[in-house]
Amino acid sequence: MNFINKKFKNLHNIALDFFDKYTSAEPFSHIVIDDFFEENLLQDVLDEFPSDLDKKGLSSDSDPQKLKFNLIDYSKFGKKTKLLLDFTNSYIFLNFINKITGIKEPLISDPYFQGGGLHELKNTGYLNVHSDFNKHQITGLDRRVNVLIYLNHNWKSEYGGSLELWDSKMSKCVRKINPIFNRIVIFDTTDFSFHGNPEPIKHPNNVSRKSIALYYYSNGRPKKEIIGYRDTPNFKNRPNTNDKSEKITIYKKLFWKLFYKTKVNLQ
Repeated sequence: MNFINKKFKNLHNIALDFFDKYTSAEPFSHIVIDDFFEENLLQDVLDEFPSDLDKKGLSSDSDPQKLKFNLIDYSKFGKKTKLLLDFTNSYIFLNFINKITGIKEPLISDPYFQGGGLHELKNTGYLNVHSDFNKHQITGLDRRVNVLIYLNHNWKSEYGGSLELWDSKMSKCVRKINPIFNRIVIFDTTDFSFHGNPEPIKHPNNVSRKSIALYYYSNGRPKKEIIGYRDTPNFKNRPNTNDKSEKITIYKKLFWKLFYKTKVNLQ
């Protein structure tokens, strides 16, 4: 089965073609590639995207993130979604991510989809700017790379929900990326890769913003990439805004650790 768009010869060539652009990108290493996957497959994934994700999955409704839902339970994914996720967790795709990013340590996929899987933002929902957790709560591995796959046809920038990439000082947004269908974004995960979609969704037809989030890990990492180990996100306030950053309490940390451990025991 073809997973990658036929206009690309193979993943090895894609990695070679985009390596320099990836590693030199600002404000941190990243790449945006359009029409990456085979279109019919991705359309099938969108067609089986749960209409009741807000009931099946996890919800986040606090100051730094509103009306955000995600599904991490593999057993609840559709048939074509499982095929796609199996491919993106395979050696072939892992090797591609290693080559395009230049990360020396062998990358490892996450079968638990901690924080990843299917994502949805309802109208008026948003996710404030943050750097991601850098330590997996179950495996203890180091989080190195984010891969985002967007599933939104005819999405206009005025609908909100663009992915914003901010500089390390949180002084300015360097790039905004519209979450259009079959667009993939890959970027390094460090304590300085500040990103988010802080502008609320305002689709005129009340259509939600849908995506797939995949995270890749290694056993060990360069010390310069992190300030300290964290298994929760670090939210930041944009200048001249009313953004609120969430203080992760010890009780909230305990809740998420118990949640993921429970999921492992049940599967």
